[in-house]
Amino acid sequence: MFAVIEDGSHQHQIQEGDILTIDYRATAKEGDSITFESVLLANGGGASCIGAPLIEGASVEAEVVLPEVKGEKLEIQKLRRRKNSRRHTGHRQKYTTVRINSINVPGLEIVEPAAEEPEPATTEG
Repeated sequence: MFAVIEDGSHQHQIQEGDILTIDYRATAKEGDSITFESVLLANGGGASCIGAPLIEGASVEAEVVLPEVKGEKLEIQKLRRRKNSRRHTGHRQKYTTVRINSINVPGLEIVEPAAEEPEPATTEG
């Protein structure tokens, strides 16, 4: 089963147990629960449920793993040629890391994939 959720201006395709990096939440502490209610699409294996634009009553439960993670450093340089004017700055965006615990979609049929049995070996004699 997977779902597509929207957080801020980003869309993420998720499954249960996935680790996801989302926009920074200042009030989040390790072990806190976060609920995403902007579920755009869900697939249970047999059928899909597509929102218009959101699926009503659907939610995704997640647990905060790391409350603050810094992204990679962005280097910003500005130069005006022949003016001896240079500026150099940098920026590191903060993120929060969460683990997806459950995907709840009312009325979605969940089909587990059937395990295929291996064919018996035949001996030619």
